[in-house]
Order: sequence, then structure tokens, then C-alpha cells
Amino acid sequence: MKKLIAALALALLSQPALAEEAPKWSLAIHGGAGTLDPDKMTPEKRAEYEAALQKALDAGAKVLSDGGDAMDAVKAAVIIMEDSPLFNAGKGAVFTWEGTNELDASIMDGRDRSAGAIAGVKTVKNPILLADKVRTDSEHVFLMGAGAEAFALEKGFAVTPPEYFATPARREALERMKAKQLSALDVDHKFGTVGAVALDQNGNLAAGTSTGGMTGKRWGRVGDAPLIGAGTYADNRACAVSATGWGEYFIRVGVAHEICAQLSMNELFRQGLAALGIFPPATNEPTITAQTIADEVMDDVARLGGDGGVILVTPDGEAIFSFNTTGMYRGRATSAGVNEVAIFGGEEKASATPDH
Repeated sequence: MKKLIAALALALLSQPALAEEAPKWSLAIHGGAGTLDPDKMTPEKRAEYEAALQKALDAGAKVLSDGGDAMDAVKAAVIIMEDSPLFNAGKGAVFTWEGTNELDASIMDGRDRSAGAIAGVKTVKNPILLADKVRTDSEHVFLMGAGAEAFALEKGFAVTPPEYFATPARREALERMKAKQLSALDVDHKFGTVGAVALDQNGNLAAGTSTGGMTGKRWGRVGDAPLIGAGTYADNRACAVSATGWGEYFIRVGVAHEICAQLSMNELFRQGLAALGIFPPATNEPTITAQTIADEVMDDVARLGGDGGVILVTPDGEAIFSFNTTGMYRGRATSAGVNEVAIFGGEEKASATPDH
């Protein structure tokens, strides 16, 4: 008997160890959506945008691949785009009617749905960091204008001079708008808002968005980017979303929250059917996907007359884009090895879900 037990033990020890499933992580970024003309995109300009997107994507992906936090990954990616003059956020923000650069941003943690947002800030180099400081170091969610800047000073943020944010291309757009009495949409063929959404290896989701708004904005206009539920939302139970586009319509639809809410309801419905024995959840593929829901919400925006796009990441690690414009500056990276940036429609792979 002892020999038999010893033989069985040896046989078990000699079996190859089962490989542990590698933790999933996923990241998606955007640098604005709008009416983009492929014929006007020179190879040099395309390469410049792709390099900037890749730099932001790599910064966020490194945080996640190293086991870092989703919130840190979102900030890392957004900061790169805020520091680039190519995007309408931070340096390179559009001008208001009065000729100033006013910055908006928001961020949300899917673990506890804590959130921070700022609007109309003129002296903070990286608005996404101030939004996060509102989230972590105040009892508030949303601060604006002079109050937000006073809060920034109290928290040790350096005062960035206004000339840092100004770029010749953005000033020319304002001058052209005034000279020809154009609308903001006539000079802003691209909504340059930037954003990032992430899933980390611990299963936590986060979302962040930053923008300079619309060229020639007046009367303290604020769009969807700093509004939790419109331009930004994250909930570990559903998804993380960042939006870009014609803010007034995204506000009316409540785009970011609407997508997450529909995903939550769809999952509850699926679980309910499974509990009734109508189908086993382990083998049945959902009939309504995250892509379907995102597309339907963007269709709703279009029906009202708005355009733009969203990026989202799900708890399963899907990294999804949906936009109703000719293009959206975007990128995604996952633990499955996906790493890509794109500008126009149909340029990326059909799926970016980590499969381990």
C-alpha cells in the first residue's frame, strides 16, 4: 500500500503545472472626433498624430502592464495629450471669444465612483491632475473658474502663464471665425477633446477627459467633458467611458452614464434569464454587446443633431470605439497584445478583447 501511495504521489508531482491565467488589463484613448478629410491628411501630419497617440497609449499601457492602477494609467495617458499642441486640451487648447484659453477636465474611479472635475481654468498646466485633486482632497466634485484656481494654489499647483497654452493654429482659427462670422463647427472640423479609459489587473476601471472646449466659446460655456455622466463615467460593475464631440448633445443624452447604465441593465437581464434556467450564462453569448449599446447611444446623439464619439472599456477587458463622424483620433492596447492607433473609420481590428 505504501508503494502504491508513493507511486501515486510521484505521478501527481510529475504532472505539468496548470498555467495560471494572466491578469487582464485594457486601455483606450482618444484625441478628438470630427469631420476629418483623408485627402487633406498629409503623410507628415498623419505620422505626427499617430506618434503623439502612440506616446500617450504607451504611457498608460506601461502603468497597466506593470500592475499599476487604472487611475494612474488614465492620468499618464491624458497628461501626454494635454502636453501636446496637436490636441485641444492643455497646451494647444482653443481660444474663447475673448482670446483666452479656458480648460475643463474630469476623472472618475470605478471602484467607489469618486469623481473630480474642473472648468474654466486658465493657469493649470495639466487640468486632469487638478480634477483628480478635487476628487481626492476636497469634499466636492466640481470646481470652476477662480475658485478652482484658488484651490489649485492651496494644493501646491504651479501657476502656468497664459502664453504656454496659446498656439498659432488655434489663434488663427479664432481670427478666421470672427472675420468670416463662422460658427465654432466651421473652424473646428475636429473636436480635439482628449480622454482615456482603463481596466487594471485588479479589475478596477477608471475614466478621464480633458478639453479646451469650442473655438470662440462665450458666456462661460461649458461642454460635456467636465460633466460626470455626460463626458466621463466609470463604474466597476459596468464600464468606463470618455466622450468627445458636440458637448451640448452629449449633455442632453447623458452619454457616458447612459452607456454604463444600459450595460448594467443588460447584464442584470442576462443573469435573470440564467437564474430562470432559460440559458446557461457560461455557454451563451450575449445578444446585446457593449459595442451594440455604444453604437445605439451614439445613434441617439445623431438623431438629436449632434456628432462625436466615445471610447469605453468593460470589466471583461473589451476596448471599444464608437463614433458617428468620419474619424476619431484613437488608440487601444490590451494584455492580449493589441496595440494600435487609428484616425479614420475602419482602420483598426474588429475586436480588442483580452483572451487568456
